[in-house]
Amino acid sequence: MNRGYDVGKGGRPSALSISPRLESGRKKLLDAVLDAVAAGMFSPGNPTERAGRRRMGMDITWVTDRIAVGGGIWTAENMAVVSRTGVTHIIDMQIEFDDTPLAEKHGIAVCWNPIDDDFEPKPAAVFDRGVEFALSALEENGSKLYVHCAAGVHRAPMMTLAILGVMGWTVESGIKLIEARRPVADFAEVYVRSVEDFLQGRR
Repeated sequence: MNRGYDVGKGGRPSALSISPRLESGRKKLLDAVLDAVAAGMFSPGNPTERAGRRRMGMDITWVTDRIAVGGGIWTAENMAVVSRTGVTHIIDMQIEFDDTPLAEKHGIAVCWNPIDDDFEPKPAAVFDRGVEFALSALEENGSKLYVHCAAGVHRAPMMTLAILGVMGWTVESGIKLIEARRPVADFAEVYVRSVEDFLQGRR
């Protein structure tokens, strides 16, 4: 299965051979970043000024009735929006920002599981941490889980795919579900392979 990009030596993408799938994923990510810039999410100035400009609203996609995937939260106002949707637990895949202080006020439990979106293989420990948190969260009556990264294109969909896989979905069906609900989601080959290796290890 070649879902992401052409692989060169050492399992890394070839500098001269980029598959249409990866190019599409990069375009989706670039579009998401440009939308964020246009909304004032990223801008020059001191941290207080930048935080004040990150009021772009929430980008949440419900994949099931209890699991959502999407982009960064960033502000107290956005965390309040997340709380009003009924979210009780968050898996934050951002290396850029820890949601924990914002979530405390709303009684939302956070698993900060930070990784780079670097198109490198992800270790099983990353998925173990997120999946165990998710399964524990979903055992609670009325709980809802929000899995997010900065743009909701790579890291959050990857983690959501691992959660669905442990819940009994095949990798292919999980990808189809996530992509159908959230078209901006993109599954690079190296990330899919990381999920598959993790699920194989659990079996």
